[in-house]
Parts: sequence; structure tokens; C-alpha cells
Amino acid sequence: MKPVRVLLAALLLCSANALAHGGLADLSVYDRTEGKRLQLYWHEGRAYVVGKPGNEYQVTLRNRIREELLAVVSVDGVNVITGQTADPSQSGYVVSPRGSIDIQGWRRSLSQTAAFYFTTLADSYATRTGRPDHVGVIGVAVFRKRQAAPPAPIGNAEPLRRDSAAEAQMGTGHGRHETSPAYYAAFERASSAPAEVITLYYDSRANLVARGIVRDAVPVAPYPRPFPGFVPDPRA
Repeated sequence: MKPVRVLLAALLLCSANALAHGGLADLSVYDRTEGKRLQLYWHEGRAYVVGKPGNEYQVTLRNRIREELLAVVSVDGVNVITGQTADPSQSGYVVSPRGSIDIQGWRRSLSQTAAFYFTTLADSYATRTGRPDHVGVIGVAVFRKRQAAPPAPIGNAEPLRRDSAAEAQMGTGHGRHETSPAYYAAFERASSAPAEVITLYYDSRANLVARGIVRDAVPVAPYPRPFPGFVPDPRA
């Protein structure tokens, strides 16, 4: 198989909390505005996170194995490096063995990205470029590197696509420009199909509550206290 040119970006450590687990890699979302990794909510076998409108975020991918992986990452059905409508055959990021990578935005060049931020459906980059059909989903097609004897693919090898029955009302904007160094590297895929695909859905809290995916805490009236206070003086 012919080698392809891909991007290798700075590697960062990733928390083990709130991860969408795959066999080869884990996926999580970090809210940069509030400084916290977003909690996952599982519903009918799918992972969801709550996005807060206006908040910037980053996608973190952690390599679970001791070999390089290629991660073709899409947000709202758009490749985060090339801006093309997402397809697993496209360019991606190389993740070092047992390493992790933080993807903070749409790549504008080898030195700069435009920050991801949660926004309305109409303001999302996908909608503004005429591609609103897959808004509300983050997908990663993971490829293993070609070895002497290529390992068999695992997991879901289908192209990234959104569940048409669940319409998101929130998307990802094309935000402020940031410095983000990257460079080209060679990576020969072990197979034309991804070894696995990891998918994570997002929407506003109100929409996820309305769909029964997130349940807000119900206020509970205080119980009578068994020890209500101090010993009063007796009546005279």
C-alpha cells in the first residue's frame, strides 16, 4: 500500500476520566473555557457530552497500544485538517505509541488552527459551508501502521455518519486563530478500511434532557432531623 502524507502534532497527556473507549484508542472532549473534561452520558450504546454554547473545546485522543496510530478526525462530518466532507481515506494525525494528542481546532496551516467552540446550528462551520447533515457528532477513524503481517481490523469499520433520527441543534464554530505547530510525516496504513471507528455525540443540555439522554437532578425536600438542635431550658 502506498504511503500517505499525514500530520504529526504535539503530543499531550490525557486524563483517564470521561473517555469513549475503543480497542485501540480513547476519545474525550475537554471544555477549554471552564477547564474541565466533559462527562460522558451513555444512551442506547452511544456516548454523549453536553456542550455549553460559546465555550471553546478540544478533542483528545489517547493511543492505548504500543505502536503508532493514524487518527482521521471529523467534527460535524468535516475533516478537521483538510476541511473536506469526512471520509476515512483522508489525512489524519499520527499518535505516538501510548501517547495522546489534543486537537483544539480546524487546521488552517502547519502553524495555526481556528478554535472549536460550541454554537448554534446556523453558526456551525458545517452549516456555513453548506454541509449541515452531520452536525453534532465527533468521529475518529483509527488506522494501524502497516507491519510485516498486518493485524486484522477490529470494531466498526463503517464510514463516519450521523444517526438521522437524532437531530442536533448545536454545532461547532470556526473560532479564533491560534498557534498550533504540526508537520508532515509518512504513515503506511495496514488496511484501506479503519481498524475501528469511535463516535461521540454532543448537544446542549436542554436538548439532551428533552431526549431523555441526560437527567437533571430532582430537588428533594429535607428530611426531619433526628437531632434538631441543643437542649432547651425547662419551663419555669
